[in-house]
Amino acid sequence: ALRLAYLHAGGHNPAILDQLLQLQVEATALEKGPLGLCGGRRMAPAVRAEPPSPGAQGLDEALLAVEVENQRLEDELLALKARRERQANAGSRAAQRHMEELAQLQAEVGMLQCHMEQTGPRLSQTILPPPMAPQLLP
Repeated sequence: ALRLAYLHAGGHNPAILDQLLQLQVEATALEKGPLGLCGGRRMAPAVRAEPPSPGAQGLDEALLAVEVENQRLEDELLALKARRERQANAGSRAAQRHMEELAQLQAEVGMLQCHMEQTGPRLSQTILPPPMAPQLLP
């Protein structure tokens, strides 16, 4: 329940998830063990009508191992999703920087164009055609 609450609240720290997993394993071991805990006190072992079969404890251990492995895989999946999200965020930050640089360059080009319009064209004499003299009348 703690792990689910942590995940639903947006938690994704792998170290905390690992600690929660270890707590879950310990709690399950205590629940399955010969002595349980209740309010901090040890309870007497439950009296069973018939003794457990030799394979039942093995099945409980196998089930616990599968649950632990399943939890580990879920945590690994969550860590991969978090890493993918961080990479996507890093990519969007880079794209944002490029957009800002492009906007700055466009503003500079606009300022240069405005400056050119105000000062007029400054073409060198070598680019301009030679002046033509008016034609003389006969």
